[in-house]
Amino acid sequence: MTEPRGQDIISRLADRGEDVIGRIGELNLPGTQKMLETANQLRERADELQRRLRGLDALERRVDALEKKVDELSKAKAKASAPRRATTRRATAAAKPKPKPPPASGGNA
Repeated sequence: MTEPRGQDIISRLADRGEDVIGRIGELNLPGTQKMLETANQLRERADELQRRLRGLDALERRVDALEKKVDELSKAKAKASAPRRATTRRATAAAKPKPKPPPASGGNA
């Protein structure tokens, strides 16, 4: 089977571009080698930047999840530390014994 005509043109352009880049590398023009090295470094740095940005997405998701947990915990703590209604206790005789009266000091001496 043959490729669609549009793909054929793109493939030929890509091949020509590779050929031109190869020929530029073979030339001994001043600055050509430096230009190719700089372009290659730029490509490597762009790839590294993309990898780092993908890592940031994962970190953002983790931070969002942790923030939700903190919010839930702070709400639960606020409910637990809310002032409770005071209830009255009934005093019973069994709960608190009566104090004994002091011994009577008689004139027996």
